[in-house]
Amino acid sequence: MEFDVLKANNRIAHENYHLLKEHNIKSVDFMGSIGAGKTALIIEMGKKLVAAGKRVCVIAGDVTGDDDFQRFRAAGLDAVNCNTGKECHLDANLVKKTLAGMDLDKYDIVIVENVGNLVCPADFPLGTDYRAVVVSTTEGDDMVRKHHAVFQHSDIAILNKMDIADAVGVDPNVITSDYNKLTGGLKNMYTCSARKDLGVDEIIRALGFN
Repeated sequence: MEFDVLKANNRIAHENYHLLKEHNIKSVDFMGSIGAGKTALIIEMGKKLVAAGKRVCVIAGDVTGDDDFQRFRAAGLDAVNCNTGKECHLDANLVKKTLAGMDLDKYDIVIVENVGNLVCPADFPLGTDYRAVVVSTTEGDDMVRKHHAVFQHSDIAILNKMDIADAVGVDPNVITSDYNKLTGGLKNMYTCSARKDLGVDEIIRALGFN
């Protein structure tokens, strides 16, 4: 049964990918736990991209409510709210329904903010060009060791809140070293401070959005 669910999700994710490509849209799915700073990072990225002439829309995924959606709109970004109801992650079908209600010809980039969770989203690709995982120094230095799957299933890993690493007693080198060991040094972990606008430009370039 689990195999059938995952197989069906992957089929729809494939459809989403081709739909986005038909409209020449670049896309990324941001995964990460609650408080990792996904919203702040997306807002900083979005403002920079819009200032550079890119047409951006954010799909705000949450179990209930529209808090992040409202934050994106308040920051001047186009956004669509996507609630899962009881599910702890977005899936490809929810994203398919959301895309169906959007005028995709209006956008160059679609950024998906997944539900705050480091476990479930790993198994459910959405059809985006990239899958990125965001963790923060405030979550401790053992995040990679605890959550192998989400890092292995991501194209890009981001360590946020570098500006307060010393204050929370975390050595970022431990996290980046664990990531390098897990990935065999084949992937980069980007470090940033979204609220201080440090490292955000590098992430934009890594995603090919510039």
